[in-house]
Amino acid sequence: MSVAPSPARRRWRSAARWSLVVVCVLVTTASVLVGWTARRSHPQFDGVIELPGLSGGVEVLRDEWGVPQIYADSAEDLFMAQGFVHAQDRFFEMDFRRHVTSGRLAEMFGESQVATDATIRTMGWRRVAEAEWVELDEKTRAYFTAYAEGVNAYLAGKSPDDVSLEYTLLALTGLDYEIEEWTPVDGLTWLKAMAWDLKGNYSAELDRARLAAAGFTPEQIGQLWPPYPEQEHLPIVTQGTVVDGEFTEAAPDTDDPAESWPIPRSAADALDRTLRVTETLSGVVGSDRADGIGSNSWVVSGDLTDTGMPLLANDPHLGAAMPSVWYQVGLHCRTVNQECPFTVTGFGFSGVPGIMIGHNGDIAWGFTNLGPDVTDFYVERLDGDRYLVGDEWRDMEVRDEVIEVAGGEPVTIRVRSTGHGPLMSDRDEAMAATAAGSPSASEDGEYGLALRWTALDPGNTADAIFALNRATDFEEFRAAAELFAVPAQNLVYADTEGNIGYQAPGRIPIRGAGDGTLPAPGWDPDYDWQGFIAFEELPTVYNPPEGFVVTANNAVIGEQYPHLLTKDWAYGYRSQRIRDMISGTAGPVTADDIRRMQLDSANEGAVPVLAALRELPDLPAQTRILTDWDLQQGADSAPAALYNAVWRHLLAVTFDELPEGSEPGGGERWAQVVATLLAEPGSPWWDDRATGEVEGRDEMLRIAVDAAVAELTESQGEDPAAWRWGDMHTLAVTHATLGTSGISPVEDVFNADPIPVSGGDGLVNATGWDAATGYEVDAVPSMRMIVDLSDFDASQWVNLTGNSGHAYHKNYADQLPLWQRGALLPMPWSPGSVEVTARLSLEPAD
Repeated sequence: MSVAPSPARRRWRSAARWSLVVVCVLVTTASVLVGWTARRSHPQFDGVIELPGLSGGVEVLRDEWGVPQIYADSAEDLFMAQGFVHAQDRFFEMDFRRHVTSGRLAEMFGESQVATDATIRTMGWRRVAEAEWVELDEKTRAYFTAYAEGVNAYLAGKSPDDVSLEYTLLALTGLDYEIEEWTPVDGLTWLKAMAWDLKGNYSAELDRARLAAAGFTPEQIGQLWPPYPEQEHLPIVTQGTVVDGEFTEAAPDTDDPAESWPIPRSAADALDRTLRVTETLSGVVGSDRADGIGSNSWVVSGDLTDTGMPLLANDPHLGAAMPSVWYQVGLHCRTVNQECPFTVTGFGFSGVPGIMIGHNGDIAWGFTNLGPDVTDFYVERLDGDRYLVGDEWRDMEVRDEVIEVAGGEPVTIRVRSTGHGPLMSDRDEAMAATAAGSPSASEDGEYGLALRWTALDPGNTADAIFALNRATDFEEFRAAAELFAVPAQNLVYADTEGNIGYQAPGRIPIRGAGDGTLPAPGWDPDYDWQGFIAFEELPTVYNPPEGFVVTANNAVIGEQYPHLLTKDWAYGYRSQRIRDMISGTAGPVTADDIRRMQLDSANEGAVPVLAALRELPDLPAQTRILTDWDLQQGADSAPAALYNAVWRHLLAVTFDELPEGSEPGGGERWAQVVATLLAEPGSPWWDDRATGEVEGRDEMLRIAVDAAVAELTESQGEDPAAWRWGDMHTLAVTHATLGTSGISPVEDVFNADPIPVSGGDGLVNATGWDAATGYEVDAVPSMRMIVDLSDFDASQWVNLTGNSGHAYHKNYADQLPLWQRGALLPMPWSPGSVEVTARLSLEPAD
């Protein structure tokens, strides 16, 4: 029998239902209002718009992915239109970037960003860019100026609400914000940010200093930062050296090159290779890249391809951001001549004119980070605002910087610089402690840490962009590379005549004393830089006999090279795997082969660990799923889930004595470290600090396995066959500003939902993760591109997210599902290849 609810209970239920209805209505209304407000700022893609300053008509054709192909009759009109289009799609991102690079974030986001601004002001990125501006080629300045005029033409007459939803939401926080006009220098400063992202061994040098200050011996530090295994993982340039002031490929590298540069391992089935290596070389050197951000690029000669022409591939690995760091665009002079020499398509940066990576009508090129050691820290002995050089005390350069703060009072900082550079320890207590504890600081007194960095000297990298965009052959390509000062990149090359090549560019220092691996004593002039490696002496390759060039942040060249580029390369797992796949391809290499290579997730760094595990009896039954593992780390892989959990726990328990900030991240370097230690079962590293005993290798492996099995059983259930790597290894593409606001409805608007992904750290499919913090992805192939030199219209590309920076826009994240499953889109080149969905005419204003 049922009991009727009391009147009070009926009233409560009725009120609850109405409350729920009201909440739903309010949420729906808010969502509609936010969506309407967002769409208010969406740009016009069709029709006619008048642009003051244009000398002639410009046409902008877009496909369904929102990628613009711009057609103009003059170079200035072309770049003015590019500025207009960038502002249409990405102005908030551009505005945010210029605030970052100028040390003005606190003007937008308040007191929480003062420390960030202070650090950037101390380095003086904006000041360096302003100094660079006057040194650039006249045409480069004209192109940047035209670009800025295009941006400002778009902004004219618009309120912040008209430009982007982010401004509307920031206004709700009380920010009274007016958009400033765009200046040419605003774009130059972004190149400093990219140089910072790709600055080489900055963190490695600090880590060694941190370890030394914590009492670790040089031998121990050397075990944690081992040398590059060039016998197992070939460098980019496999022979040659400097002869009479010029790099010569034909120069012998050793007396026995066959022994020094072995033929790459065959690209046989991954499991067969695993078994073979573990049987014969148990515990031999593995590898992986040094901690940091990397990339892959390679080019295959027509001698090896199905078309008889080169194929060029590139996938730079950067942090995952919404929108993606890259913007896809085509720039076309209707008639290519001296005054309008550009017809080029590819990936660029919003805020910067031109194309960074892509192809023109004659050549294609790709980038990876060369990673030379272009940053040195100097421990300076101080006396107030003076620093010691030899026996002489010199005055520092001192200036005040005023940081404006939204909702607060301005903050003034003092920036001090020695002859080596800005005193970074003034901004960072950890750096100050590192300076005081450095082996260089042997006497009592006051010490600081100054930064010497090539990017803090004015350079001509902006000139290199346009020189690359209009280069027609390898000679002009190398001339453009010579201008590329920072960040120094591995440049791969192919042309429509069938040639392939490689060039190492960049301003790379020559040191007096020291090797740049630890902070140097600033008071000793012997440690000062003595100049830079001449461009003519930097490694280069043209049509190598093996028919391909592979760069993946691995060593550029071997020990025979007379100059020090760096001691902190990636450890060559990705590069060697790519080499093996190219060499092992059955039949001619196709574009689809290249695409599969980009998605390859073989974890060859696991080989020595698996070998050691096979030697242990009585492991948990769950480890049987590793027996037939092919090393591939697909999102659905159960063995990959278990192995990476074991790997993470093994690192944590083995290296638990390392100081904060030096925890193992699990990349290629740590694969190299662990592979070496596996051959030393009694090494002191094999201990759990909590027990006070040296457990030994086998016991530590058991501890890691038990912890991994327990973790996965709790998180994914008792059936190991149902465990999934992608359930742990997820990618959350996050908006750079509001994506971490802590306000869930705001984050839902701007962020992409987390997605499971394949790959891992140190793999060709480099979806990086930090073992010290979790399995979540922190770096990705930020785009993928394959250029077909036999038919540019057959080229393919994909962006991480989409070309638009506007929330609720159809092109905001439309490429993310394609990227996730490894699909590529056609990369339009000829006008007839563009599947036009929108046509915008930009006309001169009367």
